Amino acid sequence: MAANAATTSTTTAAATRMARSPLTAAASSWRRAVDTGSRDTLPPVRVHDARHTAATLLLEQGIGIRVVQQILGHSQLSQTERYTHVTTALSQDAADRMSEALCG
Repeated sequence: MAANAATTSTTTAAATRMARSPLTAAASSWRRAVDTGSRDTLPPVRVHDARHTAATLLLEQGIGIRVVQQILGHSQLSQTERYTHVTTALSQDAADRMSEALCG
């Protein structure tokens, strides 16, 4: 009987995890990860902040904005554009490419 109760408990826990949306599950994992850090040395961090960082890092790695759009699950490209930030590295790369195209 105890084994059956344990199986039921495990099955219920698995069903509960599966019923949560991926965003809810990611947010829970994020909170656990942030909570394990020292609250005295880490600034407050939100999942939303990580999405902006991830979008910008993907662009810096040369991933096309349409691919970033798909990864973030945005239906509109304009939404993805709001998530990404033009960094010094991206600006410098664009200037270097333009210089190469014009001057050889």
